[in-house]
Amino acid sequence: MNLLEEIFKAEQRIRPYILKTPLMKPPYFSQLVNSNVYFKLESEQYTGSFKLRGAINKVLSLSEDEKKKGVITASTGNHGQALAKALKISHAKGIVYVPENADISKVEAIKQYGAEVKVYGKNALDTEMYAKQLAKERQMIWVSPYNDPQIIGGQGTIGIELTEQLKDIDVIFVTVGGGGLISGIGTYIKSISPQTKIVGCLPENSAEMFESIKSGKFVTSENKDTLSDGSAGGFEEGSITYDICKSVIDDFVLVTEEEIKQSIRFMVDIHHKIIEGAAGVALAGFLKEKDTYTGKNVVIVICGANISTDKLLRILTEIKRN
Repeated sequence: MNLLEEIFKAEQRIRPYILKTPLMKPPYFSQLVNSNVYFKLESEQYTGSFKLRGAINKVLSLSEDEKKKGVITASTGNHGQALAKALKISHAKGIVYVPENADISKVEAIKQYGAEVKVYGKNALDTEMYAKQLAKERQMIWVSPYNDPQIIGGQGTIGIELTEQLKDIDVIFVTVGGGGLISGIGTYIKSISPQTKIVGCLPENSAEMFESIKSGKFVTSENKDTLSDGSAGGFEEGSITYDICKSVIDDFVLVTEEEIKQSIRFMVDIHHKIIEGAAGVALAGFLKEKDTYTGKNVVIVICGANISTDKLLRILTEIKRN
């Protein structure tokens, strides 16, 4: 598997269908932390998250025979939305399985693109394993949210954009769930700027990749609720992202649910931007480590904006009350 080659192929395949998202340097934030901080706003991407890049790269790489078989995936929302849009663009059919606790607003967004949505499982990993087995039984195409070179290759195009937008990058903070996003970005960035530090950020309530790499073997942990639903649920044993993450991630930072809330509130109050929990994880990770990067060029990947109005209001109300 030549992942770097796949990233270059993805750049050619998907460029007509995606946005080159902005790299914003917020003056207030940079002054506050005494660093040159940039937000890579994947929250502005079509479907509201980075996931479109990988999903559309995967669908566009399928043969006509594979498309006729139909595809199956599992998602807490963002990957499902992205795949549904990719299927609509390519006139293919598919089923998106979601866990019982999936955000209702994200599920409705999947349906709006015309994909069939079905519910199974109490958490993202259970849903994923069920849908993967079903795809095998029905001889349909399984599209993993992260464990697929085409998916990772699509996410890696963020790295290409970053190097076009900013010459010198000292450190990049990226949220880690199954590891597809950081695997793609890290693979490309390390190939041309090995000195750039890649920091993986995870909620304490769902830190399977961190625990697995720390222990040197695949680890499953108790699934706790987290605001970072986009990164929750762990990853499947044997995923190609495990070894890639071990190779490209230089450091990890874990954040609490309160720290995620504060980051979401910060973006609303200071920058008047709505972000989802998974994006709040990367921002919270940097804020926790900010003193380490004084005077550095820091990129924080704001991976998505898909948060329900009810959840956002609850977060803002709780913080205000406290």
